[in-house]
Amino acid sequence: MPKGVFYIPEAYNEPIKSYAPGTEERKSLQKKYDELWNTVTEVPQVINGKEVKGTKKTLTSPHDHQHAIANYYEGSADDVKNAIKTALEAREKWANMPWEHRASIFLKAADLVAGPYRDALNAATMAGQSKTAFQAEIDAACELADFLRFNVQYMADIYGEQPASSDGIWNRVEYRPLEGFLYAVTPFNFTAIAGNLPSCMAMMGNVVVWKPAHTQLLSAKFLMDIFREAGVPDGVINMVITEPVETTKICLGHKDFAGIHFTGSTKVFRSFWTEIGNNISTYKTYPRIVGETGGKDFVVAHPSADRKAVITALTRGAFEFQGQKCSAASRAYIPASMYDEVIEGVRKDLESIKMGTPRDFSNFVTAVIDEKAFDRIAKYIDDAKNDADAEIVAGGNYDKSKGYFIEPTIIKVKDAHYKSMEEEIFGPVLSLYVYDDAKWEETLKLVDETSAYALTGAILAQDRYAVVEASEALKNAAGNFYINDKPTGAVVGQQPFGGARLSGTNDKAGSAQNLLRWVSPRLIKETFVPPTDYRYPFLAED
Repeated sequence: MPKGVFYIPEAYNEPIKSYAPGTEERKSLQKKYDELWNTVTEVPQVINGKEVKGTKKTLTSPHDHQHAIANYYEGSADDVKNAIKTALEAREKWANMPWEHRASIFLKAADLVAGPYRDALNAATMAGQSKTAFQAEIDAACELADFLRFNVQYMADIYGEQPASSDGIWNRVEYRPLEGFLYAVTPFNFTAIAGNLPSCMAMMGNVVVWKPAHTQLLSAKFLMDIFREAGVPDGVINMVITEPVETTKICLGHKDFAGIHFTGSTKVFRSFWTEIGNNISTYKTYPRIVGETGGKDFVVAHPSADRKAVITALTRGAFEFQGQKCSAASRAYIPASMYDEVIEGVRKDLESIKMGTPRDFSNFVTAVIDEKAFDRIAKYIDDAKNDADAEIVAGGNYDKSKGYFIEPTIIKVKDAHYKSMEEEIFGPVLSLYVYDDAKWEETLKLVDETSAYALTGAILAQDRYAVVEASEALKNAAGNFYINDKPTGAVVGQQPFGGARLSGTNDKAGSAQNLLRWVSPRLIKETFVPPTDYRYPFLAED
């Protein structure tokens, strides 16, 4: 078999299409959206490359909850066990595949995402997850293509990281896939995350059981189509549509369980840690546990901040995709000297914002994901309306008669520890606290100590001393820290993403650090002329 030192194509960020009126991409995406909207797509499980059906259920759209967009087929415990079995059977052959061929598969997947599947992925994300065209584009098309391309580059970089060798020996490191199978659990809110978690593990030679969120199944179906067309062998990535608790119990209870890659709630992730700890004597190896969970992300404005920049950071940071980003601005600290100007500016923004179906490209806000989310978010709004320590200063209305629509809402609080300042809401609700300009240092301490999360945060200031002070005071408060920008929008290859505290293990998706979690290095030392006598020179007599 021919061998060589292979240089992969240089990774790059996929250009973002504008979808402006009159553009061909706008017409093409609208056509694909209409096609999907008027079709009930079949979404089976995929185990060992075969479509597996179970109990037929209907998936409806968040912005029109009476409209069916897919039939999915919920599987059983036997399907989960079969997925594990088939993954383990595929493991040896896949692990032994030369890395450049694995690279080729996922580079092809990136080109499929950016090319022939672009409209389908975007349209499915719009119809199934109620993202606007732009939010779908930066997620389902661009970020996913970026993950795939940059992860291939990181894989090559990792394999190239080799130790020094002294005279007469050769040291080298093999980066082996983990021994067993891996479990990927992905959320509804980012199609790119749903594609990245199983694929980055598989890229490193591992086999995966993948359980996507039920509310993301329409776009998940196209992800599996892409993986299969790109050439991922049968059994390497197995998509199960099963009851979450039972699925997790089966996977985490298996002796060959080798790791979990998770994005979701802190409560669920903590339960995984507990269960893995309880099962630790069962496993062949110590499992890798990687997770990115919640956030209570902040925006802090210094009195020197550009007012318009603060306004835009709040409007975009808090309300794009209805605040359903783990990085979304959820609490803001505004100095009293600029509060009136800032709140007036945000109100004007919100007055100009349209809300409705993502099929209308002029809508900035659409629906939240489901009724459970709607009811939870609405309760925070209702509580604020009836609480003397809080005031609704913008928005506050909601309606689920047709879709799960909630107005972008701002709660001004008197108490910096009011519950909406501390608890993750995961919706279009921003809580705002006004601080005395003279209490900048105390406010920074308050920001750091208020939340148990530490995912993203932003500081806006023109005074560089204030920027330095905030950067130091908030060094543990956010894994991704933004200066004079909103706290959302991390780009693969530029801003590796992840947080600490209750926000996760901070293994930085979109970086080599994350891929290193899915390999087990083996050091090989080869001695060319080995010694033939045990005696060292120091043993000789004087």
